[in-house]
Amino acid sequence: MEIEYLKQLMQLFDQSSATELSIEEEGTKVHISRQPAQQTVHMVAAPAAPVHAPQPVQQQQQPPIAHTPNAEVIPPAPAANLHIIHSPIVGTFYRASAPEAPPFVKVGDKVNVGSPLCIVEAMKLMNEIESDVAGTVVRCLVDNAKPVEYNQPLFEIQIG
Repeated sequence: MEIEYLKQLMQLFDQSSATELSIEEEGTKVHISRQPAQQTVHMVAAPAAPVHAPQPVQQQQQPPIAHTPNAEVIPPAPAANLHIIHSPIVGTFYRASAPEAPPFVKVGDKVNVGSPLCIVEAMKLMNEIESDVAGTVVRCLVDNAKPVEYNQPLFEIQIG
């Protein structure tokens, strides 16, 4: 693949509204993707075809981004005695056994190992989710009748 051809691809890509472009020609793969304020070009040569190493493509210089160690947002670490109950399956989360029934647990309730916390409905089967620790319910992380994914956090329980 010639450098001039690559430059033409880059110009066409810059003028278009496309966010990704992949092309494979003569054993060389080129993938260009557009992300906010940057472009990424990946080239992979197939081992079977001899390919001459292309010259680096000149790109517009972006002003340097100031990077400070405090610029990253780091989520707070969970407390040592805080336990998260995760959904064991994909389904619909219900806080109570029926629409008119009171919820299994509320924030501030004490629970034991095996205490029912909620129901996750999957394929018309009601799966009761039980606590695997003894403690106090600190937070319910899902709204009633909302879909949940496998391993999605459902409850925070303060152990002890």
